[in-house]
Amino acid sequence: MNYLAHLYLAQSTADSHFGNLLGDFGGKRIANDLPMTVKRGLDNHYFVDRFTDNHKMVIQAKQLFSPQRKRFAGIAIDVVFDHFLIQHWQRFNQIPLEDFKTKSYQLLRQRIDYMPARMQRVVTSMVNNDWFKEYETTTGIGTALDNIAKRIRFTNRFSGAIEDIERHYGQLEMVFLEFFPQLIEHVNDHGPEKSALMERG
Repeated sequence: MNYLAHLYLAQSTADSHFGNLLGDFGGKRIANDLPMTVKRGLDNHYFVDRFTDNHKMVIQAKQLFSPQRKRFAGIAIDVVFDHFLIQHWQRFNQIPLEDFKTKSYQLLRQRIDYMPARMQRVVTSMVNNDWFKEYETTTGIGTALDNIAKRIRFTNRFSGAIEDIERHYGQLEMVFLEFFPQLIEHVNDHGPEKSALMERG
């Protein structure tokens, strides 16, 4: 899953938000130096990714992408799932999206000094430029995916992934709407931070 979904599946604390994004920035390398509350968020990140990557619907959805882009189909699905989460936000959260983003950005700012350097740069840009606003449109996610293609350190043919997404938009949306409630239930029932809440309960 991508950044918005990971924040959605985090607890409403600064440590949880930090940990749930840290998995995309080499979190395992610094895990031993983290407070337990951040470690649980990091564990939740990996828990979410394992469930997503091994889910049969997500695996099947990767086959919708053209051969030259299939290697990176997981990245495209992560980003387009953030787009669908925005499009269907009211199905999954009673808090308005703008209020959720404001609170999440606030929580991330509280831990910015503790983040690895690359994460600091990404989160600062995300917060200052409201990346999730870009994800509202297919044009925006197309731009985001092309930017990812440019950052891949070897020659690739991932650019233009939005063509595959637009070609199979309806199918990908149906996958998301069936898959995401299953992910929420799995995290609520078995996620590392859920276990921590039960221990404190």
